[in-house]
Amino acid sequence: MSLRIRDVVRIATAHRQREGAGFIVRRPFPGFELDMVDPFLLLDEMGPADYGPGEAVGAPDHPHRGFETVTYMLEGAFEHEDSAGYRGRIEAGDVQWMTAGAGIVHSEMPAREIREKGGRVHGFQLWVNLPARLKMTRPRYQEVPSSRIPTAQSEDGRARVRVIAGEALGAGAVIDTHIPIVFQDWTLDPGADVTLPLSDRLSAFVYVFQGSARLGSDGRLVHEGQAALLGPGEGVRLRGAEGETGRLLLLAGEPIREPVARYGPFVMNTREELLQAFMDFEAGRFGEITRTAERK
Repeated sequence: MSLRIRDVVRIATAHRQREGAGFIVRRPFPGFELDMVDPFLLLDEMGPADYGPGEAVGAPDHPHRGFETVTYMLEGAFEHEDSAGYRGRIEAGDVQWMTAGAGIVHSEMPAREIREKGGRVHGFQLWVNLPARLKMTRPRYQEVPSSRIPTAQSEDGRARVRVIAGEALGAGAVIDTHIPIVFQDWTLDPGADVTLPLSDRLSAFVYVFQGSARLGSDGRLVHEGQAALLGPGEGVRLRGAEGETGRLLLLAGEPIREPVARYGPFVMNTREELLQAFMDFEAGRFGEITRTAERK
């Protein structure tokens, strides 16, 4: 039985804006063209940016509650630390999946050697909503090095994928997700043509961050910096564009279909819960990041 292929129903072009301590991101949503793709709240492409000595900036201490942040590095390295005492580092190809849950204070900064000597940074941050029953869950981390991210390719080798969440071409992710999620990094050479099953229960979109790609049964051309929202169906068809290699993220998730009350780093279901999050943070209930002189 042939799959009903999902076609492109909307295209949103990413806009550039300043985040954190002043770093520039390319953001396909939220924005005027696309607010969110339930359960996804935000997608930021960080860079690519080449920093000189002393130029690199990140996102110093800031709180989160009620959702998850996923950081996927392509180039460079970031250092993380939080109010629960966790410290870590992710480098090119690594993934950090952080469930903020009930609340945490978090810091994400380019690695010290990049801040001091300069270097290139490129990566993504995705925000994934949590259902009401999990918004106050205990925070947790899943950090997966590049060497443990499953990979696969089509028979002709023209389509290659890194599977961060979900399954593709027989490769299944090692990351555990609270709700069904697909997060895949695809490279499509000219002539690549791959069709994947994707449950019709999931909402889905593609973000092209290098070159171009053709999507859907009609081969709609999507360019770098564009997010393509996919319509209903049971399959996704990805094709390489003529004359260039494309690279894209395929993201899909089961919609939560609950009210969303969000402001800055807090995402809850009601305005009252949002106000409570602010009060809890201001009262110090999220804790604070403790640093020694060497770590500052």
